[in-house]
Amino acid sequence: MPAPLKTMIVMGTRPEVVKLAPVALELRRHPKQFRVTLVGTGQHRELVPQHLKLFRLRLDADLGVMKPRQTLADVTARTVQRLDALLASNPPDVVIVEGDTTAVLAAGLAAFYRRIPVAHVEAGLRSGDVHNPFPEEMNRRLVGGVASIHFAPTAAAKDNLLRENVPPERIFVTGNTTVDALLFAAKQRPKRPAIASALLKGRRLILVTAHRRESWDAGIREICLALGDIADRFPDAVIIYAVHPNPVVREQARSILAGRDRVHLIPPPGYVEFVDLMKRSYLILTDSGGIQEEAPSLKRPVLVMRKTTERTEGVEAGCSRLVGTDRRRILRETARVLKDRSVYDAMIATANPYGDGKAAARIRQALAFAFGLSRRRPRDFGTP
Repeated sequence: MPAPLKTMIVMGTRPEVVKLAPVALELRRHPKQFRVTLVGTGQHRELVPQHLKLFRLRLDADLGVMKPRQTLADVTARTVQRLDALLASNPPDVVIVEGDTTAVLAAGLAAFYRRIPVAHVEAGLRSGDVHNPFPEEMNRRLVGGVASIHFAPTAAAKDNLLRENVPPERIFVTGNTTVDALLFAAKQRPKRPAIASALLKGRRLILVTAHRRESWDAGIREICLALGDIADRFPDAVIIYAVHPNPVVREQARSILAGRDRVHLIPPPGYVEFVDLMKRSYLILTDSGGIQEEAPSLKRPVLVMRKTTERTEGVEAGCSRLVGTDRRRILRETARVLKDRSVYDAMIATANPYGDGKAAARIRQALAFAFGLSRRRPRDFGTP
């Protein structure tokens, strides 16, 4: 029997932890095939530990790259340098990264420089605009250029990769691991709910997240003004805005919305608590990619407050709508969903196009096939 595949999983932000945790757990359930090392970059210092704890995971190494008010270049340079030293001291057989963050790009580069294969989870998403989302769209494209194995979540993502001349034998359609994580968390009871039930008092909960870098100038301000308009127009609605800890986002949200009736600004809750909020919500307004993928499994409609989205499947299926960051359009589209039950029902009628909760198992099978541990190639997500 061949030796276990030395597999390094690199995670930076909270969403990476959520999406890679099912992969780490799945690989560790097969110790004869895989030996897993978990590496954190040190980003989202307050959020990452609580999410690791949820999945009963611990980091084997922490790069500690974060500093106050650092630039993207700072994060990239420190991550490449510190991960390179780790790769040199104990080189794995493969490095797994997920998504589109700066940590993903840096980890992919560091592994590529050491001629270590890179496996990219959630590969092939494209918005078509290198500045939206920024810098995530370009990060994802560049990682795709250095990756040896591409775990595309959907057939559309696979098609994007094929158009970029990625060999088809290197692409595996797995579904998105965020659905695996969501279904796990949805079964848990929060130790302390993010909001008290009495706060709703029969009203409809509108859950909000908004933090994207490309919206830091005018976009966040427009979004916050729109939230105030929604609260004024719909007295039966309570708005819960989970505010990202970034100072730019936090300061704008507080200056516009603090003290508004039925608008509550809360710090980002733990993952189980946030999933509980999604379950209790009537409508979700967000610029998060992960929430676009998660909400259809909970039958919650999503308005995407971005100019573009690389997650087009939800828009095409009708479970999400792209509304941008214009104040008037956000109000108009929100009013449409809140006032017309037929619109609402149509948005929650479709199955989740992003996954079925078995993505991590397909990734494990694909890795085993790609590295000669198995002769059986897994079936693509979405095929009978």
